[in-house]
Amino acid sequence: MPGSGKSTIGVILAKLASLNFIDTDILIQRFAGKSLQEIVDTEGYLALRKIEEEVILKLDCRNHVIATGGSAVYSPAAMEHLRADGLIVYLDVEIAKLLSRVRDYETRGLAKRPDQTLQELFDERLILYRKYAHVTVSCAGLTQDEISATILKEFGARTLTFS
Repeated sequence: MPGSGKSTIGVILAKLASLNFIDTDILIQRFAGKSLQEIVDTEGYLALRKIEEEVILKLDCRNHVIATGGSAVYSPAAMEHLRADGLIVYLDVEIAKLLSRVRDYETRGLAKRPDQTLQELFDERLILYRKYAHVTVSCAGLTQDEISATILKEFGARTLTFS
C-alpha cells in the first residue's frame, strides 16, 4: 500500500542483510520514460499495472530486497515470479496510519480507478496481499529500523519482496 514504508524499510533491510535493493517504481519510470502519474494520466491505471508486470517479469530476483509498487499483487504472473526465488513480506500498516502518511493520493501515480478512495483501495488489495504473502509483519508501534531488524532476525538474509 502507498505509505506502508516498503521503499524505506527495503533500503534499511538491504543494508543490514548486505543484499541489493530494487524499487520497481523506479524501474517502471525508466522503462516507460515518464513518471508513474504521467503513465496513469496518459495511458490509464491498467497500463501502469501492465508495465509493472512486464518490469517484474524481467527481474532476476535472487539476492535482492525488492520494493514493488502496491499494485504488483494484481498480476498473478508477477507474484509467482517473485515467490519463486524469495519470501514475500506484507507490511501490515493500519489504514488510519496510511491515511495520515499519504497526502498526495491523487497525484502519487497509483494504479487505481479514478474514483477509488484509499480505503477502497486498501480493502481491495488487502485480500491479495494476504493471498500472496509468505509472511505478514505487523508494523503497529514499530519504527522502520525495528521493522527491518525484526524481519532480518526472523527470516535471515534472503531475497525479500515487500507488498
